[in-house]
Amino acid sequence: MASTPPRNALRLTATLLTASVALYMALVAFGNITDFGTNQQFVQHVLAMDTTFKDDDLMWRAITSKGLQDTAYVAIIVWETLAALVLIYGTWLWFRQGDRAARRWSTYGLLMVMLLFGAGFIAIGGEWFAMWQSGDWNGLDAATRVFVFSGIVLIVNHLPTASDT
Repeated sequence: MASTPPRNALRLTATLLTASVALYMALVAFGNITDFGTNQQFVQHVLAMDTTFKDDDLMWRAITSKGLQDTAYVAIIVWETLAALVLIYGTWLWFRQGDRAARRWSTYGLLMVMLLFGAGFIAIGGEWFAMWQSGDWNGLDAATRVFVFSGIVLIVNHLPTASDT
């Protein structure tokens, strides 16, 4: 009978789901900052393409400069940190019951996450640097999970509420 969930239930859902992605991104950024070397190796191997099929038609794409690899990794960490902060702010706005501002800021943060994992890890890492070829340094499944989860949260954030009618 009811075509849309009650406003409070939908706000609670958007709040908790946005908070979940915010927590995830905060933990990812924190982990990359406090355990810099672990994922630094991951980025280095993906960019160097040293565990791919070594196809001469693709290997020209490899980035073997440690300086460029580290720059890319630091840029990823900065993006993760900014996305986490934007999502934390979006979550705070959902708690404060500012649907329009909460939706806007949550959208910014979720899009930041989706760009990182979709364009950055799936498209650039997976295809351009042929990460899909690596048995050891392949993060496509994890990136896809985060991309899909963030997309679902984005959809929930944009479901119509009573304040939209």
